[in-house]
Amino acid sequence: MSPPRLLDQVRRVLHLKHFSIRTEEAYTRWIKRYVIFHGKRHPAEMGAPEIRAFLSHLATEGEVAAATQNQAFAALLFLYRDVLEIELGAIEDVVRARRPAKLPAVFSRSEVQAVLAQLQGTHWLAASLLYGAGLRLLECLRLRVKDLDFERGQIAVRDGKGQKDRITMLPDRLKGPLEDQIERVRVLHARDLDEGYGAVYLPYALGWKSPGAPRSLAWQYVFPAPSRSVDPRSGEARRHHLSESALQKAVAEAVRKSGISKSGSCHTFRHSFATHLLEAGYDIRTVQELLGHKDVRTTMIYTHVLNRGGMGVRSPLDLR
Repeated sequence: MSPPRLLDQVRRVLHLKHFSIRTEEAYTRWIKRYVIFHGKRHPAEMGAPEIRAFLSHLATEGEVAAATQNQAFAALLFLYRDVLEIELGAIEDVVRARRPAKLPAVFSRSEVQAVLAQLQGTHWLAASLLYGAGLRLLECLRLRVKDLDFERGQIAVRDGKGQKDRITMLPDRLKGPLEDQIERVRVLHARDLDEGYGAVYLPYALGWKSPGAPRSLAWQYVFPAPSRSVDPRSGEARRHHLSESALQKAVAEAVRKSGISKSGSCHTFRHSFATHLLEAGYDIRTVQELLGHKDVRTTMIYTHVLNRGGMGVRSPLDLR
């Protein structure tokens, strides 16, 4: 019996460690590029020098962004440490891709309202949550019914960036629309059950521990896809959440129709959430917790958007 192929080994370990399917796709793509770059040599025959050469190539000839190079590096570290179980030597002298120093685009309050006014239905509600709760795009689309706590006015963000959970606010203005949305989910879910479907994907093998959970309303997505699709891992027909591209396209079109001259996207709502909270005088540590930032320095960038850094100091010529 022949040993499993390298990429099959990678996928198996990724599954065991509960990595998302997007991470699986990205890591396998980078590992494949690494192997091809070195003439299809097996990674077990290579090590730190070959990794340095590949990453430097990405920065110099590939001209990739810093985040892209970091993702490739993470994929190769995972390959050696978790799949091949090979300790790497010091990986130094890698030519690093430059990370541009730029401030995030932020909508003013009136611009937020202008963009939201161009959206309707599910797209309006999801975009309102991006701004009103400071959610990332996938954090919003992956919300389950059970994650909304109307009594406490809270949203539980599960398995966010860095596989971390956190709590953020549920805006009062969205409680009624969200209750209506859950009722629509209830009707759609009942129809799926009647047609012999209705089981949703559950993370971390929870479906095995709680066999009834995948078909319960509590685990259904708040923003379900309009049609069922085949799960690429299990091969089962399920109703996934609304696609990212659908909301991204709707927001991009709304920004265009609003007549706003600045560029904006779904993530601009999250930037605006943080900036407007700091403008309102909320403590930066509180904003950091709501955003789920590991380091407060990440949150500090919004103080520069507010001109509360060095540019926030008044000139002595203007002092009276």
